[in-house]
Amino acid sequence: MKITRLINPEDAPVLAQVLRANRDFLAPWEPVRGEDYFTADGQQAVIAADLQQYEQGSKLPHVILDDGHVIGRITLNGIVRGPFQSCSMGYWVSASHNGRGFATRAVREIVRVAFDELGLHRVQAETLLHNVRSQRVLERNGFVRFGMAPEYLHIAGRWQDHVMFQVVKPSPPAG
Repeated sequence: MKITRLINPEDAPVLAQVLRANRDFLAPWEPVRGEDYFTADGQQAVIAADLQQYEQGSKLPHVILDDGHVIGRITLNGIVRGPFQSCSMGYWVSASHNGRGFATRAVREIVRVAFDELGLHRVQAETLLHNVRSQRVLERNGFVRFGMAPEYLHIAGRWQDHVMFQVVKPSPPAG
């Protein structure tokens, strides 16, 4: 059973509610957000921008579901075509659903979409050095560590180092 789907404008109120409820839980792993980000109107703007990039082919924004209820997000960002055929993936799951396999299943599902439906060759993901739980999610899905990027993203109010992971679409057997 699928646990992700394309985000839609009707998700804004519930996403705002989930984000407010998980604000402290997500804060160490996210950029500092303005107050409007945690409102339905703020999420409406985020979703509109994400869907515009989706229409342009540069993003695949999904929500993560538990029995039809939104519990998080997973997104393929910066989709690049041509000889690169690659993207970066980001995701989060609410505290109440953390550690229950939802992130692992969502990553598995979105990587399959990236390879089988979008025809991408490579999916990259980055984690803070101390985000061992997220690193395990990636490893369970075949991602391998390929480096460390100093001061890679501005997270929790400061530039922080990130471990770089990737998974590459398996090549078809030679025949």
